[in-house]
Amino acid sequence: MSDKVVHVVGTGTIGEPLIGLLSDYKEPLGIGEVTFHKNSPLTYERAKVKDLLRRGAALAVDEEKMDSFKDIGLEPSFGAEEAIMRASVVIDCTPKGIGHQNKHKYYEKFLDNGRGFLAQGSEQGFGLKYARGINDTALVNSDDQFVQIVSCNTHNIAALTKSISMADDSETLDEGRFVCIRRSSDISQTSTFVPAPEVGEHGSKQFGTHHARDAFELFQTIDRTPPLFSSAMKTNSQYMHVIWFNLELKETLTLNDVIDRLDANPLIALTEKTSSGSVFSFGRDHGHFGRILNQTVVSVPTLAVHDGNEVVGYCFTPQDGNSLLSSIAAATYFLYPDSYEEKIQILSHLIFSEV
Repeated sequence: MSDKVVHVVGTGTIGEPLIGLLSDYKEPLGIGEVTFHKNSPLTYERAKVKDLLRRGAALAVDEEKMDSFKDIGLEPSFGAEEAIMRASVVIDCTPKGIGHQNKHKYYEKFLDNGRGFLAQGSEQGFGLKYARGINDTALVNSDDQFVQIVSCNTHNIAALTKSISMADDSETLDEGRFVCIRRSSDISQTSTFVPAPEVGEHGSKQFGTHHARDAFELFQTIDRTPPLFSSAMKTNSQYMHVIWFNLELKETLTLNDVIDRLDANPLIALTEKTSSGSVFSFGRDHGHFGRILNQTVVSVPTLAVHDGNEVVGYCFTPQDGNSLLSSIAAATYFLYPDSYEEKIQILSHLIFSEV
């Protein structure tokens, strides 16, 4: 294992910006080297790989594909397994199911010296569920070397639930319901776009969709068991996910109380905006290559308190952004368990209180 190497597997909608963030903030984060694995030698993705190399990251590819990458003008520095062996932390950003395959094929062979292995939200059961600002104590107190960064909408649900119903360490939630109104695809993707709104099934009697289940299991790591239920649908948009939420509490509160609780969470942004386009545009103009790192952006004009104890509203999910923050926080923890909190403050200017 080389000194303080972070290796990212995959260059998709999370992998690519993560490699860029790690490369751009490598020195203040205390990272010695950033490497990344690219699976296919595609000429239409050559430009982005070249830019990641320009920013200081090193390319790793499968041994049998070395010549194919060289043929399109890309010079790999490492073979795939060699890059994993050298790394202090591996962050798997591959499509659903591949992370588990990689865990059994590669990662379980390299568990010496306290290495950390992270995977993204689709890899249910990969390891300890984690979201920055929700269960950092579980991360610090666990000896699990495998961590699952929960999905972007799970980050959002957890942040809302904790801020509104767990103020002052109490737990006042009677029932939390969420409708995840999902964008059809990322603006970088040319497939899976839906031509009209498409509703999703409830796969779980207790939780509805995986978003509430994952949030519940995330809270379980800190001995909380909030009653959560979620639904999901896709809309023909490429901008942002939107969540409608309804939190029924065991206490009475005012609209100002709700706003104060949300405002007290440094990872939550408030906005007067009601359009996903305008919120997305703010991220494009003021984030890191278009991404802000907040857990959620709550639309204040949509907030309401019904019957004194039922909080209703809409919020926007900075998809990728909240997962990127949690990925970097967890990776830095494995590198510097005693000082990771201090080191990741270098990213605080990408976390906004207002959008």
